[in-house]
Amino acid sequence: MPLKTYGVLITRAVSVRREGAAETPHYQIHLMDDAGVHYRAAVNVLSQQKPADLLYLVDDDFKHPITARLEGLAGGWNTLPPGPGGPNLDFVRGNLFDPAKLRVLPADRPGPDNDLADLLDHYVRRAVDDPRVRLYLFGERWGPETGVKDKVFGFLPGNGVHDIHMNQGNSGRFTGDDGVWQDGGLLIRLPGEDGNRDRWVGIFLAFQSQAWHTDDVTGHTLPDVDTSRPAPGEQPVRVVAALVNPPGPTPEVETVTLLNASPAPVDLTGWRLLNRIGQASPVPAGPLAAGATLAVPLSDGARLGNRGGEITLLDAAGLKAHGVSYTAEQAAREGWWVVF
Repeated sequence: MPLKTYGVLITRAVSVRREGAAETPHYQIHLMDDAGVHYRAAVNVLSQQKPADLLYLVDDDFKHPITARLEGLAGGWNTLPPGPGGPNLDFVRGNLFDPAKLRVLPADRPGPDNDLADLLDHYVRRAVDDPRVRLYLFGERWGPETGVKDKVFGFLPGNGVHDIHMNQGNSGRFTGDDGVWQDGGLLIRLPGEDGNRDRWVGIFLAFQSQAWHTDDVTGHTLPDVDTSRPAPGEQPVRVVAALVNPPGPTPEVETVTLLNASPAPVDLTGWRLLNRIGQASPVPAGPLAAGATLAVPLSDGARLGNRGGEITLLDAAGLKAHGVSYTAEQAAREGWWVVF
């Protein structure tokens, strides 16, 4: 079964506590929303399964249409219904980042700036020092626990969010947490200075034991396929550009450009392009030569919105070959191609 209560907590940071040699150490964040309600975020920095060190990725200038989808949500806890229609995170389908760029970092080591807790400290302590900064924590809610004090920070009642990491493609006893459009993560909204727009930081965590090809309904690891993360530079066919806002009146013909970056031709028979909600458009059948590009006009079934969106390329087996995203700002100029 997927997580029981998935959503996003929008708060400011009050304080932090690093856990050391516990069996499953966490980076603990004390939070408070604008109504004065207290929460604790328990961020995993070590896995109970081997390899124990986590994968991480930080985007210091996170630009993705999900930030626009978060506009209008109230401070505090927001339950998010399942599916791709809202601001839910999905590391496989949401094209939030390139999984090949994830790196391994130990949980806690002596010395500065050399472990996952140090990395979280770098960003979260800035939020503690500046009450204007807002944290958006995606995961599973617990509490409020009536009459029970929080075990770390002592506020009453106990209340918070955990599973702030990838929540699909699990193994062993953790497969019960699998689901789609329910991954955890931490987004930090930094106020713009001198009239500039707010800047977002994205922090994404995953376990090395998790799979990167998962069932579209259950989130379980797909059987009989290689489910490992793509290695840097090993995705042969990629989405490199898209004409999201063609000139002229609607309905326009949107176009996505593919590049075969490999030294050998790739047969694209049976390949498809998907938008965020899974609407598909076929890729023309036949080989794409090494180094060649292919402009693919999209069918009416897979339109791309001008308010930001995602584009996913699936191979003939239905496995994700590549994925990108674009924002409303990138799509605003009519007739211009968005280059990825």
